[in-house]
Amino acid sequence: MNIILVEDEDPKRRHIEAFLKEHWPTIDLRLARSVRSALAALDEKIPDFLILDMSLPTFDIGPGETGGRPQGFGGRELMRNIELDEIRCPCVILTGYEAFSKAGGQVGLDALNAELKEEHPVNFHGMLHYNSAYGDWRERLLEIINNAGFE
Repeated sequence: MNIILVEDEDPKRRHIEAFLKEHWPTIDLRLARSVRSALAALDEKIPDFLILDMSLPTFDIGPGETGGRPQGFGGRELMRNIELDEIRCPCVILTGYEAFSKAGGQVGLDALNAELKEEHPVNFHGMLHYNSAYGDWRERLLEIINNAGFE
């Protein structure tokens, strides 16, 4: 199985990476840390599955670099690009936030999940809340990946 994990926070990325390798020891796991590096990874090779953070920098952050404009909905932007390029790839968003700022207010995960299901009915397979202290996200991610046909 070939997965691209798009995550800019190292502790969260390492946690997710360890979980994936525990369940699929032979996984081909590619990492991206920004919207741009994720698009480049998709251009290189379409994965079997895509795991996205919602809030991502525009560019990779490096020594002395800010990563460009932060995108609170970077995962959503990637989903739009995938649709525009007519790419078929099951995706899940795994975020540490419980709500996001939108048009002067807040939108919760359930509402955002419903919006994304409507916007991307083929590729979008769900939104999960990541919390390093609780294992709920692991069970749900495993279920989503298995339901997409990868066991």
